[in-house]
Amino acid sequence: MYTISDGCQTSRRKREEQQLLRRFESFVTCLGVIVVLGQPAIIKNMAREIGSEALIPNPALQSFKDLVGEWQTTGSHPYLPGTTLHGRTTFEWIEGGAFLLMHSEIDEPDFPSGVAIFGSDDVAQRYFMLYFDERGVSRKHDVTMTGKTLEWWRDEPSFSQRFTIAIEDDGNTMVGKGEMSRDGAAWEKDITLTFVRSG
Repeated sequence: MYTISDGCQTSRRKREEQQLLRRFESFVTCLGVIVVLGQPAIIKNMAREIGSEALIPNPALQSFKDLVGEWQTTGSHPYLPGTTLHGRTTFEWIEGGAFLLMHSEIDEPDFPSGVAIFGSDDVAQRYFMLYFDERGVSRKHDVTMTGKTLEWWRDEPSFSQRFTIAIEDDGNTMVGKGEMSRDGAAWEKDITLTFVRSG
């Protein structure tokens, strides 16, 4: 049965619903203003990265272009006689071609997976490689690219290294040979790898 008390409660509920509706409409209006005002900045940030003008091919590194791709590797190391090493290496342009990135891994647990970035000093006409691997080891190497021969080396009295990669004429095979020297001793053979293009 409908009573005056019921009518008062109904009227109160209507007023509360109308207040909530007005608050919601105000919130939506404010949100719309925020979205509209913020849209140009959002679009601008999506369309342009800071310093994006520099994300272009580096002319000084164009001689490295034959390295770019995916490579299957097989090789050996004098410390593991009779063991064939299997792995993978990739070279790819990053930052629009400003730098060259190398990833490498070998299935044997004694060989750490590594990453390296190649860069240049165009005035000095010199190249460099910054290397880091899963052990936390970081090293800087000097680099040359002469014709189809890439070489990097590091002269450090406690442990020096050098590695040479020769790109064969077909562009699908490379042969790499390494050497090392500990505590200033004579150079000895290090890892040897054959790279076969897979992608």
